[in-house]
Amino acid sequence: MSPEFLLTTLIIVASPGTGAIYTIATGLTRGARASVIAAFGCTLGIIPHLLAAIAGVAVVFSSSALAFAMLKYLGVAYLLYMAWNALRPAGALRIEGEAVERTALSVIVHAVMINLLNPKLSLFFLAFLPQFVGPGESQPLGQMLAMSGVFMALTFVVFAGYGLFAAEMRDHVVSRPAVMTWMRRGFAAAFVALGVKLALAER
Repeated sequence: MSPEFLLTTLIIVASPGTGAIYTIATGLTRGARASVIAAFGCTLGIIPHLLAAIAGVAVVFSSSALAFAMLKYLGVAYLLYMAWNALRPAGALRIEGEAVERTALSVIVHAVMINLLNPKLSLFFLAFLPQFVGPGESQPLGQMLAMSGVFMALTFVVFAGYGLFAAEMRDHVVSRPAVMTWMRRGFAAAFVALGVKLALAER
């Protein structure tokens, strides 16, 4: 596996996006265990996109304006829902003195949905993975699957790192009510901005 692929993947994964923001928010509000579960859920959420790209299904989204728009606006709606939930004092991103456990399934479902409803991911992998398959490669499918596995592993490690760092910082946030309020507003604004970015995305 080329160093160029590893470096590019690390840059892509480390760039702030919906998954990273959700994992950080979960670490701050729910603690270390929940942040690792969120990172796992975000990783699961990219599997359908990777498989779609490898199977060529992503071509449907690039050629069908309706299919792309439907999935895109579902994603926008979900991000706006996350923003509204973040603003609510009793919403999913509330912070209390003790980390309040949510079920692992609940955390994973939110994480999966955030990535699953983003059609740009399928198109991204369709364009990204083939660039690193050698022209003389005898088993391109096997190589793409291996690269997908590396991409997922790095996604989990980086997101978990974000979440664990956020969990370490939660005590500093809990003791400052004003910081908690602005943090909720910040996450809500981030989800709205990502929703607008997705809404403006073209095929």
